[in-house]
Amino acid sequence: MALMASSPEQALTDRQRAALETLLRDLRTIFGARLHALVAYGLASTNVDESYVRTLGLVERVAFEDLARAVPLAAEWLRRGLAVPLLLSRHEFERTLDVFPLEYGNLIANHVVIAGDDPFATVRVDDADRRRGCELQAKSHLIHLREGFLETQGDRKHVVRLIASSAAAFRTLLSNLARLEIGDQSDRGLDTTALASTIERMIGVPAPLITEILASTGMSTIADPTALLARYIDASERIWRFVDGWRG
Repeated sequence: MALMASSPEQALTDRQRAALETLLRDLRTIFGARLHALVAYGLASTNVDESYVRTLGLVERVAFEDLARAVPLAAEWLRRGLAVPLLLSRHEFERTLDVFPLEYGNLIANHVVIAGDDPFATVRVDDADRRRGCELQAKSHLIHLREGFLETQGDRKHVVRLIASSAAAFRTLLSNLARLEIGDQSDRGLDTTALASTIERMIGVPAPLITEILASTGMSTIADPTALLARYIDASERIWRFVDGWRG
């Protein structure tokens, strides 16, 4: 099986390769010549909660009978560390680029071709669609933090949990924002320090604050969680106002 990575960071382990070979064989059995391409994506994600390899199968069409044949195989895919594959026709994918600009943008920028030609070689997400996606994501994050703080009822442990549990989503938001400024390569090589510096240059949110928030993932204690959350919410509002006024 020839694997083509879209970036050098996306090395596959032997276990992942074996699992993907099994998935490819199964999808070829189900779809035959209707399977145009299979890609794995999100392999460079820093989200520690994403323990399953995600895949997309682009096919000529998806019939209910195809799904029915796949159902008995899903348990084995999961056992091998694969998420249930996303199955779309190429037409469906291209027609929904404007509906899921961030999700598809991340997929296009961060994938490995398992079989077929690279289906994204000539596909890109429009910047205006990406901006709208970022605006929705930024506003949703701000609302989540505000409502989450009320739900903590001021309990310090719950405030810590709110900050820590939202840090991964905050990083995703910042990575998407960075793409607005420096292009699709931003998600491939920006560590926490570089990402924080990029956002500080773009929006003015202090890099040390961003670093502190992103470092909170998985933490059970924070010295002064309420004060940190106050600065976090202020930064999130600042980010949303930036995206809301962005005109490319």
